[in-house]
Amino acid sequence: MQIWPAIDLLGGKCVRLQQGDYHRETVFSDSPVEMAQRWKEAGTKYLHLVDLDGAKDGSQVNGEVIRQIVAESGLICQVGGGVRNEETIQRLLSLGLNRVIVGTRALREPEWFATMADKYPKQLVLGIDARDGMVATDGWLETSSTSAVSLAQQIAGQTDQVAAIVYTDIARDGMLSGPNFEQLEEMKSATAIPIVASGGVTTLDDVMQLSASNTHAAIIGRAIYDGNLDLVDVLNTCPQS
Repeated sequence: MQIWPAIDLLGGKCVRLQQGDYHRETVFSDSPVEMAQRWKEAGTKYLHLVDLDGAKDGSQVNGEVIRQIVAESGLICQVGGGVRNEETIQRLLSLGLNRVIVGTRALREPEWFATMADKYPKQLVLGIDARDGMVATDGWLETSSTSAVSLAQQIAGQTDQVAAIVYTDIARDGMLSGPNFEQLEEMKSATAIPIVASGGVTTLDDVMQLSASNTHAAIIGRAIYDGNLDLVDVLNTCPQS
């Protein structure tokens, strides 16, 4: 199972939000580039970047920081947040990112996302952020009437070029309460697209349970920042190929 340490960017800083609430922000570092280097030294091959400014209002204030992280770390990086047109996809891929995550527009225009996935094969990730099983959009500020499972199935029925689905249970994100294993199993059963678990991964037991259930990858955020998990221990538990 791949392990993707998360770096959430807000105003050029490394932060974490609780349940996606921009008013419940904790700043962990003024230098996301140094944080990326810290996780690289721990042994990771991957980095999951979230542009919170982009997710909220589509701004590109973190573009230079993202470029520096990719260039200086040399890690396999993916980014999400505010990716709502092909121009943004092209711009982000030109920064050296390996994968770009699309959420809000994929929900609103699944056909467009499927077309983009075919045009950029295995470079686009479907980001599904769910609240009570329903897809949330616009930086988690809105909740749609579409279920997470139905969106995944709709996309899978139109293209086989999606690299993965990052599934985030908002109720668990940043709360150190463990993943929503039931919802993850439902998502894994819904399509053949690899599922990346995001939100609530807190203990080595969580990591081992996700790995034992053949989860493709796990994103770990607040737990490694607060010290509940040591990334070195996680990577020893799940050696990266």
